[in-house]
Amino acid sequence: MNFSAIKKCDIANGTGVRTTLFVSGCRNHCEGCFQPETWNFNNGKEFTKETEKEIIESLSPDYIQGLTLLGGDPFEEENQEGLVTFIETVKDTYPQKDIWAYTGYLLEDLTANGKKYTEYTERMLNCIDVLVDGPFIQAEKDLRIKFRGSRNQRLIDMNEYRKTGNIMTLFGS
Repeated sequence: MNFSAIKKCDIANGTGVRTTLFVSGCRNHCEGCFQPETWNFNNGKEFTKETEKEIIESLSPDYIQGLTLLGGDPFEEENQEGLVTFIETVKDTYPQKDIWAYTGYLLEDLTANGKKYTEYTERMLNCIDVLVDGPFIQAEKDLRIKFRGSRNQRLIDMNEYRKTGNIMTLFGS
């Protein structure tokens, strides 16, 4: 798996100050995407154990609220395989910090029998606190909404979803 960038003091992609990992590879190719260079699975650098260590260390300050995964798309099959053990390690190391993930797929695509469900998906979803799902749709772009690019995208409280099976959205999404 490759990654395109790491931002260590990001305030745009989730609540608080965060470390953000932009993975490489996305098959959605949304018109108007703000990161089209991340569509290419070979873009950027290889995600190595040294990269994992760098990100884990960047999460240690108290002022860092958590980790955000986006890209590209963390739920492309290749990226799930490359990320699952890493995000489990993050969750074990920093259980008080939250993990956000952005995907152009719907949560329904990531659950059993969904088109993006793999042997790793459930393990990833079990680590994620907030899932921002759905493709970016240019016609629904709205700069007034929080943490999303278009109105169709949902901010899903994954902790509530795991408890109840209901999709509860955040920030009026």
